[in-house]
Amino acid sequence: MSNSNRVNICSIGEDVKKTLTEFRFRKETDTTALILKVDREKQEILIDDIMEGVEIKDLQEALPSHQPRYIIISYRRNHDDGRVSFPLCFIFYTPRDSHAELQMLYAGSKVSLQKECSLTRSFDVRELEELTEEWLLGKLGN
Repeated sequence: MSNSNRVNICSIGEDVKKTLTEFRFRKETDTTALILKVDREKQEILIDDIMEGVEIKDLQEALPSHQPRYIIISYRRNHDDGRVSFPLCFIFYTPRDSHAELQMLYAGSKVSLQKECSLTRSFDVRELEELTEEWLLGKLGN
């Protein structure tokens, strides 16, 4: 495969890896989102924001409408039987109208970031309007 056809995979710095580990093992009892972005020049994945006690609609409002993001969310889920769980989800948000080169950088780095996070629940969102509590609950199932 020639270099021109190879998809670049962005690096994940030690500070980001540390934050990912801390996020996975957090003890808070609310919904929290870790938003990650790609630095195109450095080809590196960076922390964009950490939103604690967030509602899905607030998360939707915080995301840029024309730039991809990775979202790792610890979602407080109240079950019908009274149980509370905190499923960890990886959401790949890539708007249709974002720059093609940026979409390729994000897509090329998605799997390596997912592996770094050790997350199996992975969902893709193309439009901000799709990212709702109902959508997430539907993806999580019963």
